[in-house]
Order: sequence, then C-alpha cells, then structure tokens
Amino acid sequence: MLVDDSAVIRGLINRMITPESDMEVVASAQDGQRAIEALTKDPSIEVILLDIEMPVMDGLTALPKLIQVKKDVKIVMASTLTMENAEVSMQAMKLGAVDYVPKPTSTREISGASNFKQELLDKIRAVAGRVAGPASVRQKTGAVEARKSLYTRAVVLRKAQNITQKPQVVAIGSSTGGPQALFEVLKNLRADMRLPIVLTQHMPPTFTKILAQHIQQASGRQCAEAREGEPLAPSKIYVAPGDYHMTIDAKGSSKVIRLNQNPPENFCRPAVDPMFRSVAKAFGARALAVVLTGMGSDGCKGGEDIVNAGGTVIAQDEASSVVWGMPGAAATSGLCTALLPLNQMAGYINDFVAKGMP
Repeated sequence: MLVDDSAVIRGLINRMITPESDMEVVASAQDGQRAIEALTKDPSIEVILLDIEMPVMDGLTALPKLIQVKKDVKIVMASTLTMENAEVSMQAMKLGAVDYVPKPTSTREISGASNFKQELLDKIRAVAGRVAGPASVRQKTGAVEARKSLYTRAVVLRKAQNITQKPQVVAIGSSTGGPQALFEVLKNLRADMRLPIVLTQHMPPTFTKILAQHIQQASGRQCAEAREGEPLAPSKIYVAPGDYHMTIDAKGSSKVIRLNQNPPENFCRPAVDPMFRSVAKAFGARALAVVLTGMGSDGCKGGEDIVNAGGTVIAQDEASSVVWGMPGAAATSGLCTALLPLNQMAGYINDFVAKGMP
C-alpha cells in the first residue's frame, strides 16, 4: 500500500512497482486515516510505504494504529533528507517501522531517480522476505542445519577459541532494521562494560547524526558521529557519518578514527567491511565484531579478516532479524562463534568481555 498525500507521487511510485512480477500495489491512500481503513479492509497487505507529512493524520500518528490493525505488517517510512524528517523517521523506527527510504524532494527528481527506484524495490523485497536468503535454521550441538533454500549453504558455528586476551573494542555493523536492533543491544550493555564501540549503520548524512543522538538517549552512553583523527575513548560509541567510511588506525599505543570517501563497498558508504578490516589490523585478536540485521552481505569479508587475526565474530539469528542478509552471509561463511536472538546479544557481549581474560 502506498500512503502519500500527493496523487502524483503515488502514481509515479505505482509505475515503478507495477512492472515488477513479484509485487503489486493493492491499495493507496492520501492520509493516515484512510490507510488504516484500507488495511482494515484488506489484511493481505504485507508492506506499507508511509509518507510522514500528510493532512488529517500524519505518518507518525498512523504508524502504531496500522501495526495495531496488523501486527506483522512491514512499514517503510518515506521522507526527504531534512533534519526534521530524519528525527521523525528515527521516532518511527522506535515505534515499529522497519526501515525508511530517502525520498527525492520533487516529482521531477522521483521520476528520474533510478537510485531511488532501485533502493525502494530492494527494500520492499527485503522487508517482505522475498530476496534470496537462508531458510529458518535450527541449532544443533556445534552447528546449525538449514532446510533447502536459496542460500544452499548451511550455518556452521566456529568452535569458540580459548580466549587469552580481553577484547579492547566492539565493532558493530547493521543495515535494514538496524536502528531498532542497535537500541536493544546498546541499552542492555552493563555500565562497567567500558570498551569503545564503533558502529557502521547504512544511513545517509543527517540521519546518522540523529541516530547517534537516539543511541545516546537509549544507552546512557556518550555517542556521536565519528570525527577524523579522534582517539577512541572508553565507553564511548562512535557512529560512522553518512557518506563516509569509518576506519580505525593504530597510532602508537592509541587508536584513532579515520574517515574517507573511498568508493562505496557493497553499494554502501559508509560500509561495514572497511571498518571491520581496519579493526582486524588495529586490534587483532582483541576485537569482537557483531553483525546485526541488514540487506546484502556487507561485513562478511571484513569479518573474515577479524577471524583470521584471531578475533571473534557473532551475528543475529534469522528469527529476530528484519532481514537476514548480512548476519546470514557471515553465518553461512563459517565466521561466527555464536548466532543469537537479539534479546540475548547484549548478555553475550557482557559475558564475553568480562570473561575474556582467564
């Protein structure tokens, strides 16, 4: 269902979706109230593209009411890249939206924006579970078996190493569904877990600044967009700024942040792989990497570097992920020591850090 007060924009997006064989626009609405009525009449709707600014009832007001009508409906917010809309989008994800898509500011830009079209289609497929990915898995002793699926590879967990050194950093990568997952993990870390935390979430500029503010509110830890040349400090959370890769550089006994605009990796900037690669180089066996929900396979190649350097990689399980792309890629590549539901991730990190030194 398309929900936008502009009939022209609804029409343009409808024309983007109509040629796709695996999706169909079955309803449209010009405000939140009509969207609620449409979903009530047609509970088969799986994904809603929801505008923020609308008359009668805006998107943020409509969001929880839509979820009340259908608990498992996937809602993707559509908003222009303004500070105000970034803040509203972040609030929406706290209320249950699974993702957002940055909307061009004019109908001319939308009709000519191939990047917007591709991102929109990819996200609809991802949140609806229509992309190639692993089927549900069940854990066994030392391994996980997968039913026949598009992924073809089973999940095999690495045997936990005998840890002789405490980790000195936690590095987190996430994408679709990431903000909610980050809030859940970071707010449940123990206060005495004083490692620096570096994270890359696939987000554009403006949004990453707002994300950092919300993480600080949720976690009670100091959190901000990373700055070039900034040294890592205990307990602080550093968010890769939109449009910049964030890496860590060992400078003598200290570790400092480097930002660059090298080409996108995995179609993303910021990307998780360059961060993980640099963490492997700077921290070696003293690195703990966490791969959370997200589309694609970003973090898999960098995670391999961390494992090869003696570090540890853990990932979110399929059942609790909005999209099991990134964590699934890491898990099916044999990189992960643990595959965990979201509500157990913080506890594992707390224990791993506390018991790292024998």
